[in-house]
Amino acid sequence: MNPTSVWGDMNTPKKEYSLQALGELRVEVKASKVVFITLRSGGAEIFGSDLTLGEKVALKSQNFAVFTWQGCRVEMATDPARDQTLSNVVEMAYESDETPMTEYLNIHHTLNNCRTAARNGDSSSGPRTLVVGPTDVGKSTLCRLLLNYAVRSNWTPTMIDLDIGQGGITVPGSIGATPIEAPVDIEEGLPVEVPLVYFYGHTTPSDHPELYKALVDRLGQLLDDRAKSSPQTGAAGMMINTMGWVEGLGFQLLMHTILAMRANIVLVVGQDRLLKQLQATYQGPHHVDFVKVSKSGGVVTRQPPYRKSARISRVKEYFYGVKEDLNPISMTMKMDNLQIYKVGGGPKAPTSALPIGASAVADPLRITKVTNCSEVLHCLLAVSHADDPEQLLSVNVAGFLYVTDVDIKQNQITYLQPCPGPLPGKFLMMGSFQVYFE
Repeated sequence: MNPTSVWGDMNTPKKEYSLQALGELRVEVKASKVVFITLRSGGAEIFGSDLTLGEKVALKSQNFAVFTWQGCRVEMATDPARDQTLSNVVEMAYESDETPMTEYLNIHHTLNNCRTAARNGDSSSGPRTLVVGPTDVGKSTLCRLLLNYAVRSNWTPTMIDLDIGQGGITVPGSIGATPIEAPVDIEEGLPVEVPLVYFYGHTTPSDHPELYKALVDRLGQLLDDRAKSSPQTGAAGMMINTMGWVEGLGFQLLMHTILAMRANIVLVVGQDRLLKQLQATYQGPHHVDFVKVSKSGGVVTRQPPYRKSARISRVKEYFYGVKEDLNPISMTMKMDNLQIYKVGGGPKAPTSALPIGASAVADPLRITKVTNCSEVLHCLLAVSHADDPEQLLSVNVAGFLYVTDVDIKQNQITYLQPCPGPLPGKFLMMGSFQVYFE
């Protein structure tokens, strides 16, 4: 379908589509806009989550596909109070009968067989599935779909997000894991009630690769311990989303992640070259199946301004909620009453303490205290569970603050916190990630 025919029938507040079996409606929603999808007959799903007949689902600022196995009728509509026509909220909407959904379902069945084998004692581990590929090939969407299929098969897999630029589980600049006990909510995304989160503080691993590797190692060890202590958790397995940087240092970090997460299945989305490179390079201690996966034709390339806007939106959602129904608290405090730390930038070791011929270098993982309040303006601060600054890299974080203002003369900062009450920890961490709210 060409853009002219799409726009030709978008000048109305709502439109109904009749989808044939194994077809899908692909929709690209404009930034900060909301579109409503309602299933009128038949059966359909979004990201592997079933739509309920007659229930209106709101989707904001995202691309999605309504897929049907047996055929359906769906209605797409605007919010009449905000937008008069679909053309105001939808960048593109079109039907397609060329989808990789049957392939994805077959992958789900393979993963389920691995889970059953682990539960029955025929395998030492359930599927630890690493999803890799360049940017904008649909990695996070595939993860979400396979997680939902697993839940619908009565498993509770663990979702792990290592894409620090996106923030799938919590804010960007973090890595984390969370159990998936129910189908992921179409509107609100991954559950955040009990996530295990580590704060990296930057939006690209090249800013601090040693820190990134250390945090991935720590998260992998904790999840491995959990899997060993709970046979059901171990059998359900993990779904691991990765960053889209797959060349040079990015590839090295990807190989490190395979080892740290003890991945036994690697799904390579849409790139033969990466598949061959991984197969030729991997020499780890455990067996890994590398599997090529087709990229959906509905995947859209996201430009840098869009990515930046999406990161800001993720931070806003953390404090204000996806539906803007939360009320964060603004607090002002003296820097002297806060203990804020950052990683790196420590002093070099003295030459006398080094082997002959070695040169002094800064410790990349050294923890240093931040005393200048101007450094933290517009930064996210992670509230750590650590009891001591030396534990900041090994202990997960409880949540985040956002610094909205600093008073240099008074040496104090004003920040948002998600809820009232004392902070759950006394040590805070910062990185280079800054956010500017409008």
